[in-house]
Amino acid sequence: MPHLRDALRLFCLGCFYELISELEAGASVRIELAEHVVSGTRALYEYQPQLEEFIQERAEALTQREDALGALAALKEEPASGIFARARCGRQYGEDEALRRTVLLPLLIDTTTRCNGFDWDDAAFDQAYFELERTLTGKARSYRAFAPLVGLTTRDPFELGAGARVRHVLPAEINRLRQSPADVPEAFGAEVDRSLVLEIEREVGPREPLVPDGPALVARGVTALRLAVPGAIASGPTVFEHLNGFDYARRPAVDLAAQVPAGEPTRLDSFRGAVAACVFDSLICGSADPDLLEALERWELALFRQGPLRAEELREGLVSLLGGHEGAWAAAMRAATLVGETPTERTALLRGLVGLVDGEGPGPWAEDVLRKALLETLMADSRDELLAKLDRRLLGLHESAEAFARASSTLRGCEASDTAQSAETAVLSAAVGPRP
Repeated sequence: MPHLRDALRLFCLGCFYELISELEAGASVRIELAEHVVSGTRALYEYQPQLEEFIQERAEALTQREDALGALAALKEEPASGIFARARCGRQYGEDEALRRTVLLPLLIDTTTRCNGFDWDDAAFDQAYFELERTLTGKARSYRAFAPLVGLTTRDPFELGAGARVRHVLPAEINRLRQSPADVPEAFGAEVDRSLVLEIEREVGPREPLVPDGPALVARGVTALRLAVPGAIASGPTVFEHLNGFDYARRPAVDLAAQVPAGEPTRLDSFRGAVAACVFDSLICGSADPDLLEALERWELALFRQGPLRAEELREGLVSLLGGHEGAWAAAMRAATLVGETPTERTALLRGLVGLVDGEGPGPWAEDVLRKALLETLMADSRDELLAKLDRRLLGLHESAEAFARASSTLRGCEASDTAQSAETAVLSAAVGPRP
């Protein structure tokens, strides 16, 4: 960052000139006598000028100089500088003051120490600047975000993968959180179903965004928990972020994650925790399938809707997830086949789902059917493969993968035939084989 280096060098040079001028005008640097005792030898004494103290006493004037303003402008052009400063000062100071306290003054003090006073040395400045640049653009940064959870209880903490976990809140955290009551749910830490936090920790590499999207990660965690453990689960209104061990920011949680659905608190056990971990991993690391993402959003919106609006969200979510190119009727057939465990149960589910897609209302099972279908889809290797598997099951075809591949190939070869009936006959013949 040559432009930033030049601006910071001018700032340090200007400060050296001003500080030397003060010394020549009669100012003095306080000296301390340091004792060094080495085992078996006599004590050695060293006079140590308190250069940092001398600079700190003049910090306000030094950081208001014209060259200091130029250095601040150059720092603001580097996003890493603002993140570095905010991570160490939190929200206590504005951006300019944070940069002065965490970048300008420490660099000046480091350069002065390396020069052993105010006798300028370019090599000493280069060493100090190199350390600063390495800190700003280091290979990895330690990031942590957490948000309170409501509507969930557990005995043991659970790892959700990708650095995420559900754990009990610590007493020290409760005391700190209660200092800003608007940022935490009501009665958090006092009720059994309001004593957990969703925490995410990760190392941020040089090619990743400077700071992860903490609210989005927390929202994905809440979605995974709602899918695996149906209940009135939500995050707190605020996501607390830390960078390199320092408070970084407090950002509003995603609206859908922070709203509490209707229902009762629920418990996270080992089985459901494993399912939530699998779903969270799929949400974080899986491909961005737009139809799947839309179905997820529709399902979560339906948790907060009533009447026709709820039915519409569930219908659109079901069609997005399982409709494919065939539409609503195929989505209802596939969902009943996917979720129902017996022919009787599938028949009952299909009646309700057909009513949903025909506009007769969501029925008693629609929300849970869509939830289970989302779970199965997220844990499948591919949504397209899952749809193909459901279609084969509907046709009663339990052939091997090779037979299904032959059937698909035959279908493509029959596209030019005169009638759709001949194509269907060819597919069934290739898949099932000759009749006995």
